[in-house]
Amino acid sequence: MKRTRWAILAILSLFLVACSSDPEPYVERPVEDIYNDAVNLLLAGDYGAAAREFDEVERQHPYSQWATRAQVMAAFAYYENTDYDEAIFAADRFIQLHPGNKDVAYAYYLIGQSYYERISDVKRDQRMSQLAQDAFREVLRLFPDSEYGRDAQLKLELTEDHLAGKEMDIGRWYQQREEYVGAINRFRNVIIGYQTTSHVPEALLRLVESYLALGIIGEAQNAAAVLGYNFPGSTWYEDAFNLLAEHNLIPRLAAANELLTEDPEDVGDMDKSDDLDAFDEFDEFDEFDEFEEFNAFEKADGG
Repeated sequence: MKRTRWAILAILSLFLVACSSDPEPYVERPVEDIYNDAVNLLLAGDYGAAAREFDEVERQHPYSQWATRAQVMAAFAYYENTDYDEAIFAADRFIQLHPGNKDVAYAYYLIGQSYYERISDVKRDQRMSQLAQDAFREVLRLFPDSEYGRDAQLKLELTEDHLAGKEMDIGRWYQQREEYVGAINRFRNVIIGYQTTSHVPEALLRLVESYLALGIIGEAQNAAAVLGYNFPGSTWYEDAFNLLAEHNLIPRLAAANELLTEDPEDVGDMDKSDDLDAFDEFDEFDEFDEFEEFNAFEKADGG
């Protein structure tokens, strides 16, 4: 009897579990209603629910003209909800399914943004910086004249500056430990690989310091000469010039020079610091004009 009672209880428990796990009943709705509900949720700031509604457009009406639009809108909603991996997945899927769509440029840009938003401090891993750099380069390669091109260029420059900052951080660490070969390699990476970043002047000075510490005089003079040629009025050059002067040395360019993009024959010995006050200061350009925003709030009509 007890066995029978236990068997009945087990069957009832399984039945209750099955009932509780039943999915919500499928209710088909007009595509315009679903899409407009999603846009309203987006306007209300409920981005997670909006993303689910945009996904529902495609689920219920995969061949509707609004299903294609809903795919990229879902990516946008996921991005606004800081679900960056979902945003990347949705945007990449949109690109794969609709490579000729007018919103493909935005999808590529959104992938870059989803990586860019997760860039961390230079003390930490810079994988997101690298992925953002690759994504923005793809935007510029495929859509250089698009409305997203200018912002992609700006973000690309910022990610490169961040990656150069990471190299500088590692280089300083090696230098502080007097591991000068490792430091030199990092500083050279900044100078050669990230020539347009704000870290190049300091990297050249650190090269001067590291080469002097190793007794490699010619390379120290060369690094100081390159610094003086490219940043003649900077405090970095002044420090390098004074450091060499302490050793009775002057900046002097090497004939074969990886650090200098110009022809060395066009540059003489940097044996004077008279030009230190000639450096024109420039204001850092922190604010940029807004580019035309992606039209996220277009609603479906009854057509």
